[in-house]
Amino acid sequence: MARGDVGRSVLLLVIIILISAGGLLWFDYLNVIDIKTFLAPVYQRLGLEARSQTPLPKGEMLNLDAERLAVRLETLDLREMEMKKQENDIQARQSQIEQMSAELEDRQKGLDEREKSMDALTDELTSRERNVEQIARYLNGMPPQNAVAIIEAMDDQSAIDVIRKVEEIAQAEGAASIVSYWFSLLPADRAAEIQRKMSIRP
Repeated sequence: MARGDVGRSVLLLVIIILISAGGLLWFDYLNVIDIKTFLAPVYQRLGLEARSQTPLPKGEMLNLDAERLAVRLETLDLREMEMKKQENDIQARQSQIEQMSAELEDRQKGLDEREKSMDALTDELTSRERNVEQIARYLNGMPPQNAVAIIEAMDDQSAIDVIRKVEEIAQAEGAASIVSYWFSLLPADRAAEIQRKMSIRP
């Protein structure tokens, strides 16, 4: 036999051994055979943990369909666990959204209440402004002694508001203000007190 034929035969033998080893490992992976039980000493020397196949009851043949079903069931269990986790995450997120929505709703209610209060205050100020203007026009049309008597009976702030409104109306109409004459008719101490407060709050 020629040297080339020997080398070719050795190469083919090595290829057959490799294919056989690969086939054995593949069947072991499919749990058709348990080759790792025989290779356990080699695995131990290499420091690897040898996986052994669960022995079948005596007289029972390996059922590939049952193995495939077991793998599918395991996959379904994993998917179910993942879906439950996603569902829990969604529920937690929904709870956060509902909490944020409730907080926003409370804030909106607070803003609405504040707006109502501001509107009520504005209406009150507008109404008071109209009343002050009406009183100022009444007093401006009265004899000065009668108007001064009414102003003297008012509290200081109301008197100041009316006096300022009278001056504002006179300025808007281009007429002379009667306020200086009213001050001359008021008692000196009361006139001084009103003028002092008017100078503090222009």
